[in-house]
Amino acid sequence: MAGAAASSAAAVAQAIKASGAIVRLEAREFQRLVNRMDAPLVVRNQGGLGKRTHQYLTSYRGLIFHVKTQDRIQFPSGTEFVEARKIWIP
Repeated sequence: MAGAAASSAAAVAQAIKASGAIVRLEAREFQRLVNRMDAPLVVRNQGGLGKRTHQYLTSYRGLIFHVKTQDRIQFPSGTEFVEARKIWIP
């Protein structure tokens, strides 16, 4: 049992290293960040059982920014979207 837990922890640590720094933001701050971009690209996912959740990812100045919210975020016109089947954050 302890070996499985250690293996799982190692897998999560490796996923974090592979993905780099992920900054979690509140929805309002995420929206402000995207509004500052010239040509925003946002990865989005709508999921959840019962209560719908919306997740968004974007990259800005070498960092990855993430938000998970109950409400849909309004983005500026011209925002390019990638629809993700699932967003998994280690």
